[in-house]
Amino acid sequence: MSSGLDLEDLCTDFSIPEHVRSFEHAPGTRVRFGPGVLDSIGSEGAALGKRAMIVTDEGLVEAGYVGRAVRALTTAGLEVTVFSSVHENPTTADVRATVGAAKDAKIDLLIGLGGGSSMDCAKGCNFILTNGGEMKDYWGKEKATKPMLPLIAVPTTAGTGSECQSFALIADEHTHAKMACGDKKAAARVALLDPELTLSQPSNVTAVTAIDAISHAVESYVCKSANNISRSYALAAFQLMQDATERITADPKNLLGRARMQLGAAMAGTAIENSMLGAAHSMANPLTAHFDIIHGQAVGVALPAVIRRNSQDAEVAALYRELLSSQPLDTWITTQVANQGLATCLSDLSVSREMLHQLAKEASTQWTAQFNPIGLTADDFEQLYQSCY
Repeated sequence: MSSGLDLEDLCTDFSIPEHVRSFEHAPGTRVRFGPGVLDSIGSEGAALGKRAMIVTDEGLVEAGYVGRAVRALTTAGLEVTVFSSVHENPTTADVRATVGAAKDAKIDLLIGLGGGSSMDCAKGCNFILTNGGEMKDYWGKEKATKPMLPLIAVPTTAGTGSECQSFALIADEHTHAKMACGDKKAAARVALLDPELTLSQPSNVTAVTAIDAISHAVESYVCKSANNISRSYALAAFQLMQDATERITADPKNLLGRARMQLGAAMAGTAIENSMLGAAHSMANPLTAHFDIIHGQAVGVALPAVIRRNSQDAEVAALYRELLSSQPLDTWITTQVANQGLATCLSDLSVSREMLHQLAKEASTQWTAQFNPIGLTADDFEQLYQSCY
């Protein structure tokens, strides 16, 4: 860790059980965390390749972060190409364009610098560039048969946790179906977590990414494939972010709050990598596909209803209380969504009630639905959508 923040700073003022604070685990991605750690990208890049391509968006070019990274990389002796045409919720068309730029530059190193969209697009490019075919060929897990290029992930938001996951979430450009394509070879070799990069986030981005990150901790904690490792990460993540949301809401420039949120988001991403998600994410994806609702907003509307439904199972209800015992978790989530200036019901998002049946059918077929702690049918999902309306 770099100057100004350390583990004791991050973990004081609220209770994190000792077994969570001190466990030992060797994840696939090496994480470097601290203010200013972006400047180490030159030495990290030089250890992995000679011709790097930064996958990012125009907003981060304008913010100056891409220029900083380019200078550090070129100073370290690398040739650098910048691909800055990534769109939010990247599609197969975005990946195809990224692959074209990577081939032209003959790269041997990928850098995803930005939010989840940039990191997902970099991973998607890696699949096609090294293994050929189309994104649909990798829908699922461990379908890449050839080695992949090293990847450095540099998140500028505190939300998706993509920097600590081996999955790329790519939408089909024609059907808009979101494909989760995962392979251990696609995981970043190193993630550079620099909380200073999140200080410039617009308030709406801060809001939706925070809710997304919190939802990752909640759903990974209770999903069917949860285990001691994933729950340790998810619990620590939730407690870091519970504190961070209060700090950032009061003062968006609070660096400690930003640091806790970014570290919590990364830990939640690690929790997902070691387990999975659940029904709230299954509900969110069709809302984004049909109504272009930002993912964090969509999952923020769905999560409280899913918590209430899952809590009908006593064992799951007990797990939710482990995350938060002071009040009902669904109520706390709804309060956080409202405090961030986001909608708390579907009717405020121009969702057509007549579409709920179709949304439910699609939600029931999502990858994450099978990991929800209790089984849900399409009829169950329709009831959940109705309760969110």
